[in-house]
Amino acid sequence: MSPIKIERQECIVYSRVVGWLTPTKNWNLGKQSEYAQRQTYEIKN
Repeated sequence: MSPIKIERQECIVYSRVVGWLTPTKNWNLGKQSEYAQRQTYEIKN
């Protein structure tokens, strides 16, 4: 089999903190761990 070359591109995740959208990779360790613990909810009608 021949090796397949795949170009990969970084995926930047943004999240809202106090009204501002910021890349999560720029957050300090405390904010990153808080983000990992977040839960999302769906509101059903």
